[in-house]
Amino acid sequence: MNRFGIIAGGGKLPLIIYNSLLKKNKETYIIGIKNNFNSKKIKNNFIEVKLGSLSKILNFLKKNKIKYLIFAGSIKRPGVMDFTLDFKAINFLKNSRLDKLGDNNLLKIISNYFEKKGYKFINWNSYCPDLFAYDNFLTTKKPSKKAYENLTKGLNVFKYYGKSDVGQSLIIQNNIILGLESIEGTDNLIKRCVNYKRKGDKGILLKLMKYSQDIRFDLPTIGINTIKLIKKYNYEGIFIQKKYCLIIEKEKVIKFANTNNLFIAGVDQP
Repeated sequence: MNRFGIIAGGGKLPLIIYNSLLKKNKETYIIGIKNNFNSKKIKNNFIEVKLGSLSKILNFLKKNKIKYLIFAGSIKRPGVMDFTLDFKAINFLKNSRLDKLGDNNLLKIISNYFEKKGYKFINWNSYCPDLFAYDNFLTTKKPSKKAYENLTKGLNVFKYYGKSDVGQSLIIQNNIILGLESIEGTDNLIKRCVNYKRKGDKGILLKLMKYSQDIRFDLPTIGINTIKLIKKYNYEGIFIQKKYCLIIEKEKVIKFANTNNLFIAGVDQP
């Protein structure tokens, strides 16, 4: 039987994937990153490791005959007490120059390390189709004419922005780009750009996958906090990429949007 291992950070996504795989009768294990993954949620087929404990991870994979891997969840910037480097990790860091890389290239370097040792990272989203949007409209409210004008502007800019390993989100209002996501993340982008809004339309959030994105890692994601911030800062709604943007707690997100007269619409990458 094929065995799956989830290298799990924080947030709800690792457990959502874990439970989806179990429902499909896939034998699944979790390698939880200490101070990121909530270890209280799982008791069996589990190990907790500190960042940098490559030997412990590799030994766990070998012991349990795990061949298929998934990266999922967020990783907080570690403090001194959170981060330990074993011999394998020291050699890996010395040879990789990870501090010079963006998120996408960083994940490629890490995945290549495991793949050279015989492990395979899978396209896990095929096991969780309910997390994604496939239709043009997810909500009762539809985007306004002004929202579509902002979308056109955003898609044109994304043709250039999406080629960089920087971010996945844009805020557009009055046909002007108010902000591009960088290391701050989408939620902080939403907060920051409210300071640049002017009289006119409410503005939109556009979230798409980078052109260089490996679909096994770091897919664009929205959740209940994202849609609550859209409401709080008086934006009209969100455009997300069909098939590739994760919606954590999808039913809850759509219900909140419908209750608060916000739109969530699916678009294709330009």
